[in-house]
Amino acid sequence: MIHRSLAAIAPILLVPLMSGCAAYPYTPPALPPVTAAAPSPASAMTMSTEAKAPVTILVSIDGFRADYLTRGLTPYLSHLAATGASGVMRPSFPSKTFPNHWTLVTGVVPDRHGIVANNFVDPARPGERFTMASDQPYWWNAAEPLWVTAEKAGIPTATMFWPGSNVAWGGVKQAGDHGAVEGGTRPRDWQQFNGAVSDRQRVDGIIDWLRRPAATRPRFLTLYFDEVDSAGHNDGPDSPQVDAALRSVDTAIGQLLAGLAALDQPANLVVVADHGMAATSSDRVVALDQLVDPADYQLIEDGPFAAIQPVPGHEAALERRLLGHHDHVDCWRRNQIPARFHYGRNPRVAPYFCLADAGWLIKAKRPDTPFAGGTHGYDNADPSMAALFIANGPAFRAGVRLAPFDNVAVAPLLRDLIGLPPGRGLDGSDAPFRRALKR
Repeated sequence: MIHRSLAAIAPILLVPLMSGCAAYPYTPPALPPVTAAAPSPASAMTMSTEAKAPVTILVSIDGFRADYLTRGLTPYLSHLAATGASGVMRPSFPSKTFPNHWTLVTGVVPDRHGIVANNFVDPARPGERFTMASDQPYWWNAAEPLWVTAEKAGIPTATMFWPGSNVAWGGVKQAGDHGAVEGGTRPRDWQQFNGAVSDRQRVDGIIDWLRRPAATRPRFLTLYFDEVDSAGHNDGPDSPQVDAALRSVDTAIGQLLAGLAALDQPANLVVVADHGMAATSSDRVVALDQLVDPADYQLIEDGPFAAIQPVPGHEAALERRLLGHHDHVDCWRRNQIPARFHYGRNPRVAPYFCLADAGWLIKAKRPDTPFAGGTHGYDNADPSMAALFIANGPAFRAGVRLAPFDNVAVAPLLRDLIGLPPGRGLDGSDAPFRRALKR
């Protein structure tokens, strides 16, 4: 049978899902167990002969700041939190999308797994640059993701748009125009990211994978939603557009729960975000050309932090004006970034690194036109960067509020749920969740 908390919510799914989820805010009432419609004889035979084992589904809602859950706009997520385990999760530094999605599935910090930003260069690969479209295995091969570990153990996996899941991990890209990859492992099923694919289509993909017979049904799946992050960037975290995105993604969570209930598929759901979101404005910009001579450096990435490459021979001039504290910005040599960030030993981190106060931006020069919006990438201990965490399913106790924890703990938890042995050399453990687990 499906887990009690998911079963309890299933009868309330139909009205909001059929009406576009207009009935917000919503507090789920106590309801009787699910009574499914009478199945056909063929499906009844299938259901009677197959007892389904729980699957594990890792859901990422990009940019879902932890306190968004208190806005009263997400009844399905709020119900999962109330009947499962929930807490505030600290992202790894830098609090960017690709570094943190890779940490969530590897259990090591960005400085170790090598995806040190959304955009960076590597001294060993001059002339190349990592971007969020990079699927060259070289960039990703430093730390093994969970779907690779699971596939090696004979556990089928499927990923819907998770950053990096389209990469043939462990493979080598061959020389030549076509760039074929020799070797490597991907999830058994995976989808290349396309923002035009709707939330409903993404959820339907998960449910369709779970319709398979036990021998080929995935046991570990991932699902990714991006609209909350996009709205936060475009309009700021306190905007009506973010509220609308919260309602939309919550509807998708309801559709996922309805699909699981219809399949009578038990599931351990782990719902996370990669980071939070801070409001930004053209009134809060630090212009680098007011601090240092543009002739002394190349700017690799700007925004909440600046990754800076010196022009050869200009290091001393750059350091004299750049290093140290400035209004709303601190700048360091790579090897002097504060230890609490666990960042700066990887050669992919730029030689000089500046971090702005939350809500401030570092730009090459002052903006020509006013703007307001939001971004992330700030100090991972800042409350605005705190990320959502909810876990619900047959493995979890109900109503557990977790102490704040670091997101390197998520991969060890997932290993427990999937049935993998504890990982070696990880930067976290499942300790934050032990009192929430039924064992």
